[in-house]
Amino acid sequence: MLLKKMLRTLRQYKAQFISMALMIMLGVGVFVGFNMEWYSLQVNVGEHLQSTGFSDYRIFARTAVSGSMSPDDLFTEADLEAVRALDGVKAAARYLSVNTTVPDSGDIIALTVTDDIAVSGFTLISGAPYDETDPDGMWLSDKYADHNGVSVGDTLTLTYSGHEVSGVVRGLIKSGEYMICLPDETQMMPDYDTCGYAYVSPAMLDRVKETMLRPYAAFFALTGKRIEDIDLYFQINVQSDLDKKAFTEAVDEALQKTPLILSREENICWAEAQGEIEEGQTMGSILPVLFLAIAVLTMVTTMHRITASEKTQIGTLMALGYHDRQILRHYACYALLVGLCGTIPGIGLGYLLGWYIMNPNSAMGTYIDMPSWRLSMPWPYWLVLVLINVFLTLIGYLSVRKMISGTAADALRPYTPGTMRHLKVEETRAFKRLGFGTKWNMRDCLRHKARSMMTLLGVSGCVILILGGLGMSDTLDGFIDVFYDQAINYSQRVNLSVSGEGDNAAAIALCESLEGDWCASTSVQVGDDAVGLEIYHVSRDHLRFIGGDMAVTPLQDDGAYICERMARDYGLSVGDTLSFSPFGGGETYTVPVRGVLRMLSESVVMTDAAAQAFGVPYTVNTIFTDRADIPSDGMIQNVQTKKSIMDSFDTFMELMYVMVTLLVGGAVLLGLVVLYNLGTMSYVERYREMATLKVLGFKDRKIGRLLISQNLWLTVLGIVVGIPAGIGVLKYLLTALASEYELSLIVSLRSYLFTVLLTLGVSLGVGLMIARKNRSIDMVAALKTEE
Repeated sequence: MLLKKMLRTLRQYKAQFISMALMIMLGVGVFVGFNMEWYSLQVNVGEHLQSTGFSDYRIFARTAVSGSMSPDDLFTEADLEAVRALDGVKAAARYLSVNTTVPDSGDIIALTVTDDIAVSGFTLISGAPYDETDPDGMWLSDKYADHNGVSVGDTLTLTYSGHEVSGVVRGLIKSGEYMICLPDETQMMPDYDTCGYAYVSPAMLDRVKETMLRPYAAFFALTGKRIEDIDLYFQINVQSDLDKKAFTEAVDEALQKTPLILSREENICWAEAQGEIEEGQTMGSILPVLFLAIAVLTMVTTMHRITASEKTQIGTLMALGYHDRQILRHYACYALLVGLCGTIPGIGLGYLLGWYIMNPNSAMGTYIDMPSWRLSMPWPYWLVLVLINVFLTLIGYLSVRKMISGTAADALRPYTPGTMRHLKVEETRAFKRLGFGTKWNMRDCLRHKARSMMTLLGVSGCVILILGGLGMSDTLDGFIDVFYDQAINYSQRVNLSVSGEGDNAAAIALCESLEGDWCASTSVQVGDDAVGLEIYHVSRDHLRFIGGDMAVTPLQDDGAYICERMARDYGLSVGDTLSFSPFGGGETYTVPVRGVLRMLSESVVMTDAAAQAFGVPYTVNTIFTDRADIPSDGMIQNVQTKKSIMDSFDTFMELMYVMVTLLVGGAVLLGLVVLYNLGTMSYVERYREMATLKVLGFKDRKIGRLLISQNLWLTVLGIVVGIPAGIGVLKYLLTALASEYELSLIVSLRSYLFTVLLTLGVSLGVGLMIARKNRSIDMVAALKTEE
């Protein structure tokens, strides 16, 4: 009998039960999808880095830091053995990575060598295994090969400093060192059409070493070094459990010099991957909580109203002799059924959402290159889903428990809402001037506070999601407009490979011939951290610098400029002094802080005049120009176009628009379900009142307007609450998810208008659907019930 009653009740309140199940499904789907995304990324990235021997520390020679070539700074076999002998070092290998270009295309290939493939190596995807004695083999990025039609067995020719290096592609690979493959910090997204990497053996390095070092032959002759005697390794990669301070002290003592040492946390692949994981955790703690909170609160309100409507049925069951335990179990099963009907498809929805984000062809697959894309979720989160259903069942249990606390006679009396107290505001002239519909709706909102608050919360959540998505898009559009349409005012970026400070004059002369501006970049030590030092000579307006107010700021010659992150982390402001030391040297330079800039990298910026005034040495290694006809010169390492940088941002923005679409779509669905559920509840609760109005002569259209107007009131109030809440959430997300880009919050008037109009449109649409129900009101049946 109770089973038949359950089926009849489900059919009677099908709109409420379906909307509650949809809310639970959405909440569980978002919860599973977002938490599956970050945890799957964490597991798969960890496995990839572990299998490819990703290093804990990278020791850089001064040659690699300064951009100038000096054979005395390169790492020898003796240096490697000294590092390997340190306590706490598990493995170490000398490592070389230089950017080369593909002739006639300008594609950049990072040519890479490690003298121990177990350290900073790769995973073979197809082709022949790695052979360290192969003098002609190349193992190429499989993504670059796929995008450019390169196959195993093809011959690949690369250019370095104007000289060609050729090899045969033996295999296609994925490497943890290039899991996020970017040519430099100016690009935000990998572009495998134009950028890739290739590993070669030490045997091949010996074969091509003379070709690669030919531009520096005259310089080496002056130092008495022969090219064949030079160890061409700029870097030692180390696997160690030591903390950075202990490791740095040990290396300094072992090598008797102070090289630049970066931990894995300072490596772009590790940092960006961890950033994505942390961003996923942050999003997983905001959106799912919002959806689940609204779903659970809607469940509380709806189950209370359903059990209130079932009060007479409950009294009948008590009068027929059913025990309290049976009645409690019966109504608790409604909540459990709703929970299961929402949770099971919600898990499926979560898997679809997780796979949409986490697959090789997805947004994440465009950014991160790894062999495995297996979906996983931590087991405590499955326990959370069980507890959610337990809690939902408890809601159903508690909703009916109060109904059976009295006698069967008490329960048989119909449910009556709480008495509406006479408010002082009703005595004011302003209230008395209001129309009948306004007064009626105000009284109803105050009489059913829980339903009104739930509608308000649902609308506010809808606004937060829409405004958050559109605001993030506006912010990134503004960021690209300022940084890449205004700050980058050149067409070509020419990267140089110089053999010493003596080549500055030649580099500057080349810059003049190209009618360009130049930069000398290196790494320096500030406290215990490594930051970039960028010294600029800008006379042709090829570069501009962005201040804290997102306006172009000219550089002065009386000090240095720092990025916002340094100002925040070191507590620096304009007028303070900053001290830094070049790696490999004992000098310390102290300069005044002239201003704070917004930058992509953590850097200190100076003009060349300021550097000369404070005695800071530099080596020119980059030229910015509009010239398309770049001459062949042994000093030129490679050329990067502004177009290639912008193309990567176009890809990034396409992914952002996908995320915005998901947020807006989710917000609309959330608004529809919540407002329809609560609107239906409002209709049921006011059924007798609307029947009375119909008896008094009110037309269906007039009653429909009363229903719609209340919905719109609450929607407008929800918009008023949701807009500042959405701005607050957006500010938090910019700080938590994108602090490294130093973004300035921008929300356009168009986004505000779209948010308001879309939310009002959803509310109006739902109101029209609910309003049509009043045509089917049975006035006689409604007015026969006891009030």
